[in-house]
Amino acid sequence: MHSSVNAQPKIGTIAPEISIPDTTGQTLSLSSLQGKVVLVDFWASWCVPCRKSNRSIGSIYNKYHQKGFEILGISLDTDIKAWQKAIRADRINWLQVQEPGGWDAPTALAWGIEQLPAAWLLDKQGRVISIDPTHEELEKYLQQALK
Repeated sequence: MHSSVNAQPKIGTIAPEISIPDTTGQTLSLSSLQGKVVLVDFWASWCVPCRKSNRSIGSIYNKYHQKGFEILGISLDTDIKAWQKAIRADRINWLQVQEPGGWDAPTALAWGIEQLPAAWLLDKQGRVISIDPTHEELEKYLQQALK
C-alpha cells in the first residue's frame, strides 16, 4: 500500500490534468481528449489483474472508439522494455503513456494511486463519473452516452 498526500479524484469532480509522453515520445495531455468519454487506466506490465483487464477491455475499446470513446493507459512501469513488450503482448491499440518514477511519478502522486489497476471513467467534459468501473458498467455507460 502506498500512502499518498493527494486524495484520489472523486465522482463529480473534474479530473486533474495529465501530461505525459506517449510511446513515440510525444506529450499527450488529458485535456486534449475533451469531447470524448475517456477511461483513465493506471496499470503496469507486472500487474496480473491489469494484464487480464487489458486483454478483455480491447473489445469494448474497438466497439466504441469510433463513437467517441478513448482509453488513456498510464503505466507505472519503471522498465520501459517490459512496458513496451506488454503493450505488444496484450495487443493494446489505445493511447499509452509512461512517466518515470513508478509509484512516485508526479501523475501517480497527483491521482493518489495506491493500488493497480486503478481506473476513472470521465464524461465528455472531463468530469469523473465512475471509479474502477467493471467492464459491464463501462459498456452500459458507453451504450447510453455514445448513442
